[in-house]
Amino acid sequence: MMLLVINPNTTQSMTDKIEAAARAVAAPETEITAVNPTKGPTSIEGHYDGAFSVPGLIDEVRNGMKAGAHGFVIACFDDTGLDAARSIATAPVIGIAEAAMHVAVLIGGSFSVVGTPAGSVPVIESLVLRYGYERHCRGVHAAGFPVLALDDPRSGASKMLRADVQRVVADDQPDSIILGCAGEADLAKTYSQEFGLPVIDGVAAAVKLAEALYGLDLSTSKKHGYAAPPAKSYTGEFSLYAP
Repeated sequence: MMLLVINPNTTQSMTDKIEAAARAVAAPETEITAVNPTKGPTSIEGHYDGAFSVPGLIDEVRNGMKAGAHGFVIACFDDTGLDAARSIATAPVIGIAEAAMHVAVLIGGSFSVVGTPAGSVPVIESLVLRYGYERHCRGVHAAGFPVLALDDPRSGASKMLRADVQRVVADDQPDSIILGCAGEADLAKTYSQEFGLPVIDGVAAAVKLAEALYGLDLSTSKKHGYAAPPAKSYTGEFSLYAP
């Protein structure tokens, strides 16, 4: 299986971390390629960043289709551009928030999301409702630091995130914790062992779900909402994105 993992922001160090997390769980016969756009926001922390990341994301999906990818993972916990990507891709497209929530309800009755960028909390709360998991979600909790602080060992972000997980485990009493940012993917196993409950990384969950769909020979339905967009003219620089 050829699986393309797309970080929709432009920060290569985050893409490298995401790629390592994906490779750690992928089956031996799965070929993982991780990419990010060259244009767009350096991090995605809410609606505004998400809007400007979609054109670059679509470029990467199109490149993956040309290369023969059998599946795509969108490695942003806002599930940025997921519907648009599914509309143009002929292979399955998995968002890491949706994947993490699906996995969480398979292993417990409740979950809390921890480490979410503050601007993304409303986005993720909307995703909880969209995916039908409001009865299972104990809360979506904002991180006290920007996403890129995780790449700076001097920022204290890792220490703050650990304290947040500890507090949410005590206060929410969830059956599992979901890490609310792809940049935290490398911390799931450590926190799971430390706090004694499943800690879910959406990147890993999405990789395994993509492999499952490939194994079942299933792809996104093109019957209605995700049918290929009709041909039309796109003006100016957006002519590049014409169907």
